[in-house]
Amino acid sequence: MIKNDLGKKLLFFDGGMGTLLQAKGLKPGELPETWNVTHGEEIIGIHQAYIEAGSDLVLTNTFGANALKFRDGGYPLQEIIEQAVSHVKEAARRAGRGVYTALDVGPTGKLLKPMGDLEFEAAYEAFKQAMVYGEQAGADLIHIETMSDTYEIKAAVLAAKENTKLPVFVTAIFDERKKLLTGADVPAVVSLLEGLRVDALGVNCGLGPVQVMPVLEELLVCASIPVIVKPNAGLPKQRGNETYYDVSPEEFARTMKDIVEKGAAVVGGCCGTTPEHLGSMIEACRGMSVKPTEKKTFTVVSSYGQAVVLGKGSKIIGERINPTGKKKFKQALKDHDLDYILKEGILQEENGAHILDVNVGLPDIDETAMMVEAVEGLQSVTSLPLQIDTVDVRAMEAALRIYNGKPMVNSVSGKQESMDAVFPLIAKYGGVVIGLTLDEKGIPGTADGRVRVAERIIREAAKYGIEKKDIVIDVLAMTISSEPEGAAAALEAIGRVRQELGVHTVLGVSNISFGLPCRPILNASFYMMAMYAGLSAGIVNPSSESMMEAYDAYHALMGFDENCSRYVEKYAGRKVRGTSAPGGSMAALESGGRASAGLAAGGGADMLGGDMSLQTVIEKGLKEEAYHITETLVRDQAPLDIINTHLIPALDHVGKGFEQGTVFLPQLLMSAEAAKAAFSVLKERIAESGEAAEKKEKVVLATVKGDIHDIGKNIVKVLLENYGFEVIDLGKDVPPEQILEAVRAQDIRLVGLSALMTTTVVSMEETIRLLKMEAPKCRVMVGGAVLNQEYADMIGADFYGKDAMQSVYYAQKSLL
Repeated sequence: MIKNDLGKKLLFFDGGMGTLLQAKGLKPGELPETWNVTHGEEIIGIHQAYIEAGSDLVLTNTFGANALKFRDGGYPLQEIIEQAVSHVKEAARRAGRGVYTALDVGPTGKLLKPMGDLEFEAAYEAFKQAMVYGEQAGADLIHIETMSDTYEIKAAVLAAKENTKLPVFVTAIFDERKKLLTGADVPAVVSLLEGLRVDALGVNCGLGPVQVMPVLEELLVCASIPVIVKPNAGLPKQRGNETYYDVSPEEFARTMKDIVEKGAAVVGGCCGTTPEHLGSMIEACRGMSVKPTEKKTFTVVSSYGQAVVLGKGSKIIGERINPTGKKKFKQALKDHDLDYILKEGILQEENGAHILDVNVGLPDIDETAMMVEAVEGLQSVTSLPLQIDTVDVRAMEAALRIYNGKPMVNSVSGKQESMDAVFPLIAKYGGVVIGLTLDEKGIPGTADGRVRVAERIIREAAKYGIEKKDIVIDVLAMTISSEPEGAAAALEAIGRVRQELGVHTVLGVSNISFGLPCRPILNASFYMMAMYAGLSAGIVNPSSESMMEAYDAYHALMGFDENCSRYVEKYAGRKVRGTSAPGGSMAALESGGRASAGLAAGGGADMLGGDMSLQTVIEKGLKEEAYHITETLVRDQAPLDIINTHLIPALDHVGKGFEQGTVFLPQLLMSAEAAKAAFSVLKERIAESGEAAEKKEKVVLATVKGDIHDIGKNIVKVLLENYGFEVIDLGKDVPPEQILEAVRAQDIRLVGLSALMTTTVVSMEETIRLLKMEAPKCRVMVGGAVLNQEYADMIGADFYGKDAMQSVYYAQKSLL
């Protein structure tokens, strides 16, 4: 089995397939996977060349073979996969050496909801069919590769884990900023994949061997499992009518040797690499040993866009999305007012929360459905990780399944029934679980008792393979009005859990003061003491001025705020509050409000909604709010004025943030959706008034012939429409002649072409050549993972869009 070799000896993947098939006659637009049926000998020959070069793991020719791509006739998916697996095995027989047959699974080419139109479970089913067929045909492992979205990765991994017994490898496409297309950084990807218990992880495609080094270095810092590296042979270039890659086999081998020396355990090649590249690499690395994989102890929770690591200092878990003691929140849940929940999340993020607690449990609502809706909604407007907070195991599993990242889970107790129910879910989906120090006998009154319950939780979790780093202990703060020793016991327990058990701690801080006056005074003081005792994360109200002052002061005093920079930035010039002014600062303290933000505790969402402009709600991606605010504004303002003073500035602000890396793709698209909701109101008003709508410039978009990946095209389409362009979307796999016909029919001045696959770049060049010859006044902009500026220039494009916003700016410059 592959698991016997993985991490113990250096393993070699094979290299590229697409460019080799092109050399053998694969036509532009022809699906490479169909060659498993129609050109079996050519496929076997390529596999054999890699095996003879020394590859240990050989990928089946099934990169795009999924149930979405092969559902409309043609060759059956099962036949394609069965033939693909048999070709690898036949190639190994002819080469006279055994190899591992890796079922190659690439992306669907679609964005999953809420960013795109593909349902999570639909993606899951598409992957599931291919994987089941692959295992039945005799594949030895599943290699999920070239992934740019953690949500799609999760769908694919779950499909593999739940429907096969095969080992699972995963590699993703990172850019030069070490991020995926949808925003995930290296720690976020690693935490997700390790939580899902894949066997190896890493990076492929997108970058050459030199450029991939920084990604590798961070992977090695984060990962506790073997790391895979499969770079391109550079990026494609053009020489006459020939496409080539600029990294030679010798250069490739030299750099890959360095990559192995740094710690990669599995190496191979991606686009542009050949049996010569792999042969040179294997010869250069022959005899090298694999560095032992070190177990990392980082406690990480993550979202699609960022990871939060517990450890240095303390983190803030926002407590406001919880109906306990909040009448307005309870009513919002009963009224199914999702915008209230989303605004609470946005407010807490702006006030400094690192993680958002999500509890929607009420007796008279469907908690499972509401939890799923709340998690999906919050992940569309904030990149903060979430804490799934529920005692309903069905709601917990439903949320864990659709959560995009590695969440915190609140909670499990020391009761055997609780551990039996929760630990299997954490083992399956991944997560950092909060262990409550209570058992069948209740909450122990002493620190000793709570530490013993924590030890029991840790021991039981280990039976499920859940490590200490994925357990956080809540020693439970008891109100001192009824238990005078409650604070002392909790503080002692925090310190002992950290020091004696070696796990992180969390606490619902405000529990300490129930039943007493001026609660913020006690809460803030206890919070400071708890952090000093070793509290890793406090569940607090980030809109509470006194709590945030305690937080900021602690981090400045203990040296966690380097040079007190955060403290100075936040408090410089602010006057010290008086203690005797009636109804002023003390009133704010009692309410727990944050005076500087003008927000009172419990009223945050209402104040936020009242104060937010249309521009702000669009920036935050609040669709319903954008619609309703626009309905109000349009009563007194002209639609064009609203567009110019609210919509366009909002889109510009988010677009600049996206380019600077401070806003991620999901936020960009949700903002576009909010703008679209506002536009719908303005269109109605223009139609009712009988005014002539402003003439829009038209842009044709298409994914070129042979390519079914329309992620990039769809993103550009949404943004162009929001900037006032009329988009004629020709779809995917579009022949050059059809694009030319659309250009001629409507006198189009700008065409946008997308390609993700190396094998379809030829179609892009053919389309550009045809347009230049037959419609010379039409400009062509191009984009896609396999392109760069130099290659775009070589194939005759007028503009290369590195990201979607650059394409919008070019359209504005060239058409408006």
